[in-house]
Amino acid sequence: MPEIRSIPSSLSYLPADTTEPVFDISIGDALRKAASTWPNRLALVEGVAEKDARRRWTFTELLAESEKVARALLRRFAPGEHVAIWAANVPEWVLVEFGAALAGVTLVTVNPAYLGDELAFVLKQSRANGVIVQDVYRSRDLVGTVEAVRDTLPDLRHVIALSAWPEFIGGGDPAAPLPDVTAADVAQIQYTSGTTGRPKGARLTHRNLANNGRIYARTIGAGDSDIWINPMPMFHTAGCGLCTLGALQTGGAQVLPPGYDPELMLRLFEEERGTMTICVPTMLIRMLDSADIGKRDLSSWRLVTLGGAPVPPELVRRALERGVKVAIGFGQTEASPYLTHTLPDDPHPNWISTVGRPLPQTEIKIVDPKTGEILPRGEIGEICARGYSIMKDYFDDPDATRAAIDAEGWLHTGDLGSLDEHGYCRVQGRHRDLIIRGGENIYPREIEDLLYTHPAILGASVVGIPDRDWGEVPVAFIQLKPGHAASGEDLMEFCRQRLASYKVPRVWRFVEQFPQTASGKIQKFVLRDLHLAENSTSS
Repeated sequence: MPEIRSIPSSLSYLPADTTEPVFDISIGDALRKAASTWPNRLALVEGVAEKDARRRWTFTELLAESEKVARALLRRFAPGEHVAIWAANVPEWVLVEFGAALAGVTLVTVNPAYLGDELAFVLKQSRANGVIVQDVYRSRDLVGTVEAVRDTLPDLRHVIALSAWPEFIGGGDPAAPLPDVTAADVAQIQYTSGTTGRPKGARLTHRNLANNGRIYARTIGAGDSDIWINPMPMFHTAGCGLCTLGALQTGGAQVLPPGYDPELMLRLFEEERGTMTICVPTMLIRMLDSADIGKRDLSSWRLVTLGGAPVPPELVRRALERGVKVAIGFGQTEASPYLTHTLPDDPHPNWISTVGRPLPQTEIKIVDPKTGEILPRGEIGEICARGYSIMKDYFDDPDATRAAIDAEGWLHTGDLGSLDEHGYCRVQGRHRDLIIRGGENIYPREIEDLLYTHPAILGASVVGIPDRDWGEVPVAFIQLKPGHAASGEDLMEFCRQRLASYKVPRVWRFVEQFPQTASGKIQKFVLRDLHLAENSTSS
């Protein structure tokens, strides 16, 4: 890690905590180590509704099946080639992840909700040589969609449908040797969430992903008695990285539901004696609001870790009242993904409003976005990070890479935040979401956290729109809880009693649901464009 000059403790910089090691290990070697350490322990469960229909794998079986996948891939692809997977959360996804890692093939992860043009963009930009595809997703013919765009993809040689899984596995040579794969090799190309437009392909190495998953799991106290219920999309770093690789390296079992459903989640917690989950705030809200929550024995559920979107303190309080401990993380795809995290039973008196301290082996600083100078503790600036987890680059996009990672190796996250006197980070939102009204800075996160305390509000998002007199003004988009009512006037008065006048939105929009990325982040640019388009039309 590059040296940094001595920096006074009064400034917003934290050096890397080196108490937890970084291993030069590939994902495949991590799987082999798990199979050696916990050979007969349960590793993976297919989390379908019918308990008797759930397939199960021990660590030994998981390794054996993954090696079959690796050899099947090597019959069609060379190490280093790019193979995409376009599927929802099914156990085969996990087997492909580990099989690709063992084969030295770079896995390109694709959102199954994509339509044809979005799919074509990712497959073409990544130069995918093959794609493994689920036949049908939400009544959509995914194989047919691939075939419809195939003529635009000159690099694509093989399309492998999951319905042909036995034939695919049977095509491998059981005697074929597996290649040497190093920690520095690129394991995955993960596409960014797309909150501002076209996603970019972050190239993440085995070292990035394996270490981040293990360090996250150890930070939250995960162990070999834990049962992880994983609702996070596997094509995102939280699903295939934090949960899959975190459970793998601490001996826990992963239960993988086919998609997010709050009632199924609660059922899995009860029937599989789940102990923990990682999810985005909206997922936890829906579980806590479910009518089933009082009907289930959830005594085994001890921990939920939240991230991927701002975490309202009121939501944390609700979980704690249920007897479930909470920890909060912050990061982004480019960081594999986590940079900071709170602890279960965190000692910080106000941890609930933070995203914790930097994870081990990660440096954090807060800088002035204009000058790059490190700011005093408590001041808000851009969060920058440096360490083992930072991506190699954006695939085939050197300009975007240079804009994201500076010459000293610092990732500029684009998020605004601060460090307090305890070294805990607070996030105020994306730099581009900052609202400047008449020279006053307004941080949407502050308004959103307040709105989540209103009993009628299920979701809230505040965006800035141009204003002739003030430059920008805040507009609040609100999703009400079923059976609840509130008007813009009601909510304006609620805010007036708790916020400075200039922060109070004067415009209130009510929505049935929010446009979101697959990782649960609200796409504020869509809300902003919608509002501007409708007002332009009406005028």
